[in-house]
Amino acid sequence: MSDVRVVLADDQALLRVSFRMLIEHTPGLTCVGEAGTGKEAVEVARRERPDVVLMDVRMPEMNGIEATREICQGAYGLPTRVIVLTTFDLDEYVFGAIRAGASGFLLKEVMPDELIRAIRVVATGEALLAPGATRRLISAYVAQPERRVNPLPEMTLREREVLAQVTRGRSNEEIAAELHVSMGTVKTYVGRLLAKLGARDRAQLVVIAYEAGLR
Repeated sequence: MSDVRVVLADDQALLRVSFRMLIEHTPGLTCVGEAGTGKEAVEVARRERPDVVLMDVRMPEMNGIEATREICQGAYGLPTRVIVLTTFDLDEYVFGAIRAGASGFLLKEVMPDELIRAIRVVATGEALLAPGATRRLISAYVAQPERRVNPLPEMTLREREVLAQVTRGRSNEEIAAELHVSMGTVKTYVGRLLAKLGARDRAQLVVIAYEAGLR
């Protein structure tokens, strides 16, 4: 299998150097570019088409939300996944980045092994929902009194059950065990939910479910 190709986007050069060293010394990962602004991050992503971008949420020229939206929802059809980096786990900007297409977020003080695991998980197309920080963030967002509730489209009882399990951060294996179905069946239902709800990945499924009041 080819290496997971990573782009680092952060306005702190020292942090980029640290992450690059970690990535370059990890088998199966390679750093294919760096960016110090959101605009540069989009340009590098378009040029290199990496598997994963580590994206600082607060950057000059174009912030991490806008850059994430350009990469994940822009006209170029990039397959790139974005992991947002932030200093605070309830950063007000992080929810916007996830809504824009990010697959989850990490604190900048993340341990090296957790960062590597996160890159590999997201590169496979999964969302970075465990250990629950992303769900805490979304819960805090949807608890705001001015938030509008967006109803879910019509779906079957089983689809709702699977969506509820995804919302709790359960893996396909855990969902299969909970609902007494096969892994293949779970994958089929998750695929249907992604298509029906217009979601990029499981992180956006969680956002949509919480916005609809499903817990």
